[in-house]
Amino acid sequence: MNLEDLTDSAQNYLKSLWTLSEWTGGAVTPSEVARHLDLRPSSVSDQIRRLTLAGLVDHAPYGSVTLTEEGRALALQMVRRHRLAETFLAEMLGYEWDEVHEDADRLEHAISEKMLERIDAALGHPELDPHGDPIPSSDGGLPDRILRPLVDCSVGDHIQMSRIRDADPAVLRHLGSLGIVPGAEFAVTDTGATSGVMLLRSGDPGRDIPLARDIAASIRVLPVSGRPADGV
Repeated sequence: MNLEDLTDSAQNYLKSLWTLSEWTGGAVTPSEVARHLDLRPSSVSDQIRRLTLAGLVDHAPYGSVTLTEEGRALALQMVRRHRLAETFLAEMLGYEWDEVHEDADRLEHAISEKMLERIDAALGHPELDPHGDPIPSSDGGLPDRILRPLVDCSVGDHIQMSRIRDADPAVLRHLGSLGIVPGAEFAVTDTGATSGVMLLRSGDPGRDIPLARDIAASIRVLPVSGRPADGV
């Protein structure tokens, strides 16, 4: 089966299942898909039933949904289209990182495979999109990165922001205003375990940046070895 054999709706479902599984670590429930796509649960159930009959997902009654091998391959093609479109909008057309998602949702269905490969080449074959999400290669390969949730870090950890979930443009604008973007480095000065607010330091020993733990839960980081946490 090829992407062209699927409706835009089916393509969106496969992409959603993959994207959600990246953050949950595996299984995804129909209710999570409904929230992610802002659809009625009954509509989601009907589409998942069709995808199951097509051999693209496995769904246990009242249980989670997982992509089959064929479904995974098609989902990765859609994810590649979406994240390359986001990167194109940001790097070539000057979109802000909180603006790219909606228009990339439209572009991903419209561009041809030839155009997609031209975009990839023009961008220099990027591995990450503006939010730090990995861009699958044309054969479905993904960059090998081991990230950890920001909320799992300890006081004194020196970390680099690596991946930030793009579900809410307002949150992205807020994080951008704080300098919390992929590639930025911080030291953890308070985990917020009691207060619910983490404190992060970036270079200036007198300035800690507060970040609610519920927002921090949508951020993945890399440890930066050999770098002391200033003032911690």
